[in-house]
Amino acid sequence: MRNLFLMIRYDGRRYHGWQIQHNALAVQEVFQNALEKIFGECPEIKGCSRTDTGVHAYAYGVSVKTGHPIPCERLVAALNHFLPGDIAVTSCREVDEHFHARYSCVGKEYVYKIWNHPIRDPFLEGYVLHYWYPLDADKLHRAAQGYLGRHDFTSFCTVDHRERGDLTRCVTKSQVHRQGDLVTFTVAADGFLYNMVRIMVGTLLRVAQGKFTIEKIPEILAGKDRKLAGPTAPPCGLYLNRVDYGFGNEGTLV
Repeated sequence: MRNLFLMIRYDGRRYHGWQIQHNALAVQEVFQNALEKIFGECPEIKGCSRTDTGVHAYAYGVSVKTGHPIPCERLVAALNHFLPGDIAVTSCREVDEHFHARYSCVGKEYVYKIWNHPIRDPFLEGYVLHYWYPLDADKLHRAAQGYLGRHDFTSFCTVDHRERGDLTRCVTKSQVHRQGDLVTFTVAADGFLYNMVRIMVGTLLRVAQGKFTIEKIPEILAGKDRKLAGPTAPPCGLYLNRVDYGFGNEGTLV
C-alpha cells in the first residue's frame, strides 16, 4: 500500500468547503470522484483542514492510501484531466505510511483580502471582501501585533462539536499591508480554530471603525469570551495560503 501526498488548489466559490456534505457539493467529493475514475475504487483520503463554504485555497494538502501503481507525475496529469477547472493538483509525492495530511501538518498560513474602494470590482466578486470605508493599513498592522504569540483563542473561535479541549494556538505571523486598493491580512500559526481567522479580521475592522482601540486585542484574548471580539468576516476573502510539513515550502500566494 502506497501513501501519496498531493498538493491541490481550488476556487471555493461553488463549494461548501472541503469536507463531504450530505446535501451540498464539497471539494472532497469532487476530488474523490476523480480519484475513483483513475483507481477504479474510492481510496482512503485525508485533507489538511476543514475549510468553510466559499473559502479558497492556494495550497491544500491531501494524503491518499492506495495500492495502485500509477507514477506520481502521471497521477497529477490524470487528476487534472478529470477535475473541473476550479480545482487543480500541483504536485504529488510518496510519503511514509504514517504521514497524515492533517496531523502531520506543523503550521498553516492564511490570507484575507479586502477590496478597499468606494466602488466594487465585479471581477473580484467572491474573491475579496468589499469594504468601502477608509482603512488605515498601518493602524491595523499595529493592532494585529496583539495576535502574536501563544494564547488561548477562545474569544476568536466559534465553538461547536468540532472545537473541544485546548484552544491554545501559537501565532507566528500577523501582518496587514496595502497594495493599491487591496488590503491583505496574513496570519500564520501552528493551527487554527473554527472561524478563527475570520473573527480576527472582523475584530480588526472594529479597530478601523474606532469601536476598539489598537490595544484592545490582548484584552479580548485574556477575556476568553467570544462575545468580546468582533463579528465573523465573510468567507469570500479567505484563502489557505500555505501548509507546512517540515520537508519544504508547500504553497504560496500568487
